[in-house]
Amino acid sequence: MNRFREDEEELGPEPELKVKTEKVKTERVKTEEEKKFAETFLGKFFIEGVISKEAATDALPFLCFLAFLGMIYIANSHFAVNNVRRIDKLNKEVKELRWEYKSMKAELMFKSKLTEVAKKVDTLGIKELIEPPKKIIVKSDEY
Repeated sequence: MNRFREDEEELGPEPELKVKTEKVKTERVKTEEEKKFAETFLGKFFIEGVISKEAATDALPFLCFLAFLGMIYIANSHFAVNNVRRIDKLNKEVKELRWEYKSMKAELMFKSKLTEVAKKVDTLGIKELIEPPKKIIVKSDEY
């Protein structure tokens, strides 16, 4: 019941409005090219204005293929970025190892000098020979 109207019976029922719609169709003869274009997905989209169910279902495999290509493209770019990062990391590690190798080699060359070896073994009581070493010859019948 309407609170603002006290008596609905006095006013009567509301009249229904009828709208007359007239569709004006102008038929035009389509050429072969227009017929072929109208059958394609883009043709239906541009001619009808809204994609119909048939056009959407016809285009679904193509859209799935495009989505698949997009995912492959994104995965490929991530893979490439990760490879570049890994290569940079390995290059830095190779440089560090190369410098470590060079410094250890230089240190070994320094420690293997005659004077450095003599200093190290002097604490053990071993001294450098002044005379050349003597050759010991053993005869086969003596032994």
